[in-house]
Amino acid sequence: MEGRVRVGIVGSQFISSIHADALQRCAAAELFAVASPTDDHSRRLAERHHIPHHLTDYRMMLEMDEIDMIVVGAPNDLHCSITVDAARAGKHVVCEKPLCLNLAEADRMIEACHKAGVKLMYAEELCFAPKYVRLKELLDSGALGKPVLIKQSEKHDGPHAEHFWDVSRSGGGVTMDMGCHAIEFFRWMLDTPAITSVYAQMGTYVHTDRTLGDDNAVLILEFEGNVIAVAEESWSKLGGMDDRAEVHGSSGVAYADLLHGNAIETYSTAGYDYAVEKAGTTAGWSFTIYEEVWNYGFPQELDHFVACVRDDRQPLVTGEDGRAVLEAIFAAYESARTGRKVNLPFKTDAAKPHDLWRPDE
Repeated sequence: MEGRVRVGIVGSQFISSIHADALQRCAAAELFAVASPTDDHSRRLAERHHIPHHLTDYRMMLEMDEIDMIVVGAPNDLHCSITVDAARAGKHVVCEKPLCLNLAEADRMIEACHKAGVKLMYAEELCFAPKYVRLKELLDSGALGKPVLIKQSEKHDGPHAEHFWDVSRSGGGVTMDMGCHAIEFFRWMLDTPAITSVYAQMGTYVHTDRTLGDDNAVLILEFEGNVIAVAEESWSKLGGMDDRAEVHGSSGVAYADLLHGNAIETYSTAGYDYAVEKAGTTAGWSFTIYEEVWNYGFPQELDHFVACVRDDRQPLVTGEDGRAVLEAIFAAYESARTGRKVNLPFKTDAAKPHDLWRPDE
């Protein structure tokens, strides 16, 4: 493909503003349109990022011959329909995590993109976060020896958008929202060995008035090659965002804290806004990260995906990767219900992960 890749954004809120920021840093991309059912939201995003077209229906965007690729930042329950429509329109797709609500939708998305000859790219930014990229380089170089245990945790005091609290739209709670990050992080770090089992403990401990979903979860995954992975996820951690990882090997250990090691120790009586931060108040002591979007890997991620479209390259993270993550999430919710380890492959026709955990809600 010659020239810049023209991109349309579906969505206009938190994650879409990050996508727009990241794409503006990508020399090979041209932000061409944004679509959101709320006209005021799409207009404001377009004005803020100098996007020439703003629409209230993403299908109007798909009719634009100029657009090569769309980035889906809509709620989880819309990922499948938007992706299938985009594929039929011949547009390459970057889909935010989690890929969709269930495995049948995942298969439909993958098949639609294969049939149309377009790329389905799964937006897992942790695979591009500079500190985690360096952590993987240490592991790949042999500096840590054979991996034995890998850990990743993400914790804050709850999601930024209402649809995350509604399990009918999100599919589940913190495991669906943030556990997906950890699972793909593990797969990427270990070069995608098969997951052989999942054990999970989860519950709704703090936000019982807001959601039927889990707000705290611990997942233990076993991988081929006798590697154990532990994910800790929380929507009830006060005091700002936590995002950190550990790799323990036969010859060494490495710890990576995505935020605090890059932060400015701050005390503020009034608090302040983050660009990426999803946690609540920043009043009092907090850790102010500089260049948040870059440290989280969003520009690097979208620059990579744009290059994949322009140069017809295989993406680092694909729709198939997103499906593998979703399968493990379903296994986690099944494990939390039964109190037992669940072996993979795991087949289910459940409409969403939460249905396995609390089928009567």
